[in-house]
Amino acid sequence: MHPLFSEIDYRDTPIGPISLRRRRLIGLGVDVFEIILGEEHLMSSLFTASEIALAKLGLGDLTGENLDVVVGGLGLGYTAGAVLEDKRVRALIVVEMLEAVVDWHAAGHLPLDPPLGDDPRCRIITDDFFARAQSEDGFDPDASGRKFDAILIDIDHTPDWLLDARSGSFYSEEGLARLSAHLRPGGVMGLWSDEREDTDFTQRLATVFGTARAEPVTFHNPLQNKPFTQTVYLGRKADAAPSL
Repeated sequence: MHPLFSEIDYRDTPIGPISLRRRRLIGLGVDVFEIILGEEHLMSSLFTASEIALAKLGLGDLTGENLDVVVGGLGLGYTAGAVLEDKRVRALIVVEMLEAVVDWHAAGHLPLDPPLGDDPRCRIITDDFFARAQSEDGFDPDASGRKFDAILIDIDHTPDWLLDARSGSFYSEEGLARLSAHLRPGGVMGLWSDEREDTDFTQRLATVFGTARAEPVTFHNPLQNKPFTQTVYLGRKADAAPSL
């Protein structure tokens, strides 16, 4: 029998100590996996609805086949796993800054089934997503300037509640415009947020992408026995202008 609580791994990182924990919730009869950064809960396997919705909503706005996708932030892997459930996806690059998180997936410490490593379409790279988003080279280390059909991001809590100050300029109009340069015409940018819609940010997205919306994702919180709402922001880049 598993203990009621165990710390599977603990590491120091450039943005603070990070740990992977497993807790047994006796009242619910489930094991819960959590990633903790310092004193902040980054992710829990008990609450995955909005992480999955990020993938479903983002890819749902796309048509066609052979989709190339980037996911910023690996976490417990639920967004990436939902991307791979879409058979139209040709290739997925997941960008994760923290080596520890990448190692946990490689070692099979996490509950995601099937593991991301079982799918040959998925490649995980250890790097700074925000730096790559602002660069001209983009997200594929082997193909400078490669464009993508969707870029889906689950890193910071909200556009104003950041894990690390280095990502702050990303959420400006200039930063979002640089990200847009890595999308194909008609491509979609999706962003997870832990809070309800910030209408100022939705307007910022619309200014950059032309089309933007915020989708509420409401789910039941069994620990508080009440509903909780998070948000998925979506911006769609304009299609290519018709030739004259």
